[in-house]
Amino acid sequence: MKKIQNKLSNKHWVILSSVLFLLLFFILNLDLIKLLLDGDVEAIRAFLDRNMGYALFFMSLVMLIQHSFTVFPLILVITINITLFGFISGFLWSWFTSIIASIIVFYGVRYVFQGMIIKKFNSKLIEKMDANGFTYVFQARLFPLVPTSLINILAGLSTIRIIPFTVATTIGNFLYFFVLALIPAGILSTELDEYVIMFIILATVLLYYFIKLLRHKRKSVVETDHNDFPN
Repeated sequence: MKKIQNKLSNKHWVILSSVLFLLLFFILNLDLIKLLLDGDVEAIRAFLDRNMGYALFFMSLVMLIQHSFTVFPLILVITINITLFGFISGFLWSWFTSIIASIIVFYGVRYVFQGMIIKKFNSKLIEKMDANGFTYVFQARLFPLVPTSLINILAGLSTIRIIPFTVATTIGNFLYFFVLALIPAGILSTELDEYVIMFIILATVLLYYFIKLLRHKRKSVVETDHNDFPN
């Protein structure tokens, strides 16, 4: 037994523990997982309404799984949170847990799973993440077609630092999650929601680049003035 323990590195223990934890989680919550896969929001609400403390814990783990493998649609997770906790609390819990989940996956990929998965991803995508960093993560968070798990994994495989990754995730997820939260709240109609979402996302990206352009011009002016009047 001691020989086996000695052969297992810290990374192997983390991987083994993670697999066992997820397996136990799925076994103990098999009925809820089935309801999630079926997208039965009302049945999930009725199930979790009995214990709101466990509901918070369960939904945080669901968000972690969603940010690791994208098993469940993000809109479904946000809808369940809003149904359970109300619009404001549900939106904020979705946003907060998404940030924590992203950081966990980021560190997990970078320090534990990188050697196992880096060959399975396109090196050009990783190079784009390396080159653009904050901008790449921020933009990816705003576009519905980019899975949240893919962003976290690519960031973990790249050289981006944790602070710009977290800031880009925090801002991007706040904007995107808020728009998604309007759908189950009934503020966006089913006929217009896709167009409204794309309009808001496009407007946000344009605003971001406009602010970035202004800052660049201001910086250029300051540098020019400094060169014109040397000490």
